[in-house]
Amino acid sequence: MTTDFGVYIHIPFCKQKCFYCDFPSFAGREKYIDDYLNSLHHEMELGAERFAEKGKLTPHTIYIGGGTPSHLNLSQMEMLFKSIHANMQVKNVAEFTMEANPCTIDEEKLHLMKDNGVNRVSIGVQSFDNGCLKRIGRVHTGEMAIEKVSMAQRAGFDNISIDLMYGLPGQSIDILKESLDKVVALGVQHISIYGLQLEEGTVLAKQQELHKLELPADEAVEEMYDYLVEYLPAHGFNRYEISNYALEEYHSRHNTLYWQDVPYLGFGSGAHSYWRGNRYENPVDIGEYIKATAEGKFLHIVEETVSEKAHMEEFCFLGLRMTSGINKRKFREIFNKDINEVFGKVIDKMVAKALLGESETAIFLTPLGMKYGNVVFGEFILE
Repeated sequence: MTTDFGVYIHIPFCKQKCFYCDFPSFAGREKYIDDYLNSLHHEMELGAERFAEKGKLTPHTIYIGGGTPSHLNLSQMEMLFKSIHANMQVKNVAEFTMEANPCTIDEEKLHLMKDNGVNRVSIGVQSFDNGCLKRIGRVHTGEMAIEKVSMAQRAGFDNISIDLMYGLPGQSIDILKESLDKVVALGVQHISIYGLQLEEGTVLAKQQELHKLELPADEAVEEMYDYLVEYLPAHGFNRYEISNYALEEYHSRHNTLYWQDVPYLGFGSGAHSYWRGNRYENPVDIGEYIKATAEGKFLHIVEETVSEKAHMEEFCFLGLRMTSGINKRKFREIFNKDINEVFGKVIDKMVAKALLGESETAIFLTPLGMKYGNVVFGEFILE
């Protein structure tokens, strides 16, 4: 039985779909929430029956994401937590994270979360500039974000993560600087900061097709990147992954499981699992998910058995995301090969370009390699 694993629980409901988001989440589907939560309970029961040794799952971490989990009302949130406690040992979980949106969180919900074992809150802010927020479809203001972070702190949360973005429509380096100053002043413990990607099917991608989207120039986006990678470490936030910065001891334990090739179980519509070398995916459509669980189907159907080639590639992609890099010893333990037997030419080539560094124990991205990570990742695709 695998003992070191994470659990992800997907809540696909949102007050409004953000203009950049291509995640399996939906606005205007509130009528499905209660049925969905019943289905989620049933799926977790089936998961506990299959994967737990003593009746309940014993994950190392739990992460409730979305969508917007805080969009649930108080009674629905209670229903969710009852299902989790019925099917999982929560008491000894190392990290229990729940995502929240500033416009859907309040004191009662925060206290309910705290009382049910949540010990880390991830708040989607993206920017503290109201113009930027409006242009990307966010329904909160910068002032509201500050208020809700303070509210979470008053509720007793001392592990708070904030999401920010750069390269947004209408965003300048000065606007980014102001957001960074504000998030540091809030006294949070973790910051995830992502460059905007235009994903197919999103509102922003459609706006670009219609030539109605004004994005910062590439030079301006590069200036933003260069500034934030200097600014955050100077203020105590150490970079431990390409897009993630944290105070000492506040790395995201759940996400680190993904990057370190550790198994995980996903529950809910569109959720993915990785277990004993197999990948699984649940139906994305909410109605299909509810129907399948009502029929008693166990949704973790094998989508793909991961080949050794694909496993080695992904092991390297994910390892390189971490500043600690690819662990050479672990690579040998898993694949019974030295990493240089498989990727030696690539490693030498990237080291010569100053994109990779190598030590006795690891292969890792240099600061320049972090900036051009996709170039390096592409080199680790085996023929």
